[in-house]
Amino acid sequence: MSHRRLAPFRRRRDRYRQRTFRFVERGERLSRRFKLVIAGLTACLLAGLLVGTSTGRYAASWTFAKLHRGVATLTGDVAGRDWIDADWRRRRLFDMDQARGKLRSAYDQYDPKLKRLLDEAGLDPDHALLRWGNFDKALLLPATVFEADDTGRSYRFRPNTRSIWVRNLKSKGGVLAYFPIPDTPALRELAEAAGAVVVRESVQNTNSWGVRGGEPDLDASLRGIVLGDSYMQGLFVGDDQTPPACLERVLADRFKTSVEVLNTGHLGYSPEQEYFTLLEYADRFRPQFVILSLFANDFGDLFEVLDGRADWEENRHWIGKIAAFCRARDIPCLAVPAPWVNHVEGPRKTAHYPGRIPDILGDDGPTYYDPMEDFIEAEDRERIRRLAAGEPTTPSPLFNGKLGDGHFSPLGCQVWADAVGRRLARLLEIQTRQTGGRPTPR
Repeated sequence: MSHRRLAPFRRRRDRYRQRTFRFVERGERLSRRFKLVIAGLTACLLAGLLVGTSTGRYAASWTFAKLHRGVATLTGDVAGRDWIDADWRRRRLFDMDQARGKLRSAYDQYDPKLKRLLDEAGLDPDHALLRWGNFDKALLLPATVFEADDTGRSYRFRPNTRSIWVRNLKSKGGVLAYFPIPDTPALRELAEAAGAVVVRESVQNTNSWGVRGGEPDLDASLRGIVLGDSYMQGLFVGDDQTPPACLERVLADRFKTSVEVLNTGHLGYSPEQEYFTLLEYADRFRPQFVILSLFANDFGDLFEVLDGRADWEENRHWIGKIAAFCRARDIPCLAVPAPWVNHVEGPRKTAHYPGRIPDILGDDGPTYYDPMEDFIEAEDRERIRRLAAGEPTTPSPLFNGKLGDGHFSPLGCQVWADAVGRRLARLLEIQTRQTGGRPTPR
């Protein structure tokens, strides 16, 4: 039956449809309007209560900023970043201000021995360095080891400083804290008196540039910069055991020449800070390659990122700026996600991290290399060796599990360097053949 033949039936059905009395319809309209008025007044009251507090103002501002950014992304209106940077700045200032109040409250509850350690290490409320890091967190750092940096890096190591890590220090709430302190006999004694464990093999030295290691050799035949966070800085390992230090030896053996790798890794850094780090050192050091080390917490909370709830767009921007800087100077850039210990020891659920990273690098982004398979093979080799020797197979020898930490052990640092060194060497060899000679300083 055609639509034309059905039309009379529809008109007839509409004609006889049951209708309500007008006074009932009027009552229903008034009821709906009344509910809307109540909802509006409630919303205004809640908004007033929120805006009346610093926490409320922050929550309202950040929620609006996220909505603004989401709409801009959907509509393609992302030409300017001033409003995005302003919202990040507001959030960071608020978080640091809140953390300062919590620090003072916690400090007042500590016993005298712990207070004395915190005072001498520069972790007391009046001297502690509270800065943003780990993408969207407020970090508490000892002012005797770190200093503020308002050029985009947020904080940096103090130059010419020798420090050492302490761990298992019971802070407020029973949380076991760990942090670096100046490596002096007096501070070691204070740490042990406060119940902390001094990790004696973790001595760290910064040079006059404020990065880990000795003074950079600007005349080395092959020079590279490693950008990264605590994985590249090297937690609980010595200066000559960090991933960049191991990489330096791997490349020197491969190319049979002098190599200098600048380790700019800082705990808590993310691509935004790493971009400004590259700007600071590139012209002075003239690198022939750049390695960008990434980790899950560069994109948000570690476990949320692993579940897929990450801010990929923000670091797409900063990684893109690193890539553009290198591309303009014809410097090979290699992006390398650091393997997470749980993925090596247990189920390899890597769909989101590092699985999503290639999606945000772009066609003109860094070359991508994932060393996960190298870590899995190294883990298997160590397990076979330990089983043959009758030794425990856990925790993984590639990470600092014996210290209750998930960063690379000295063995893990070497596995990383061997894998990345092989991939990087191929990139450099390709560039050499394309340019007709050894990679030249830029």
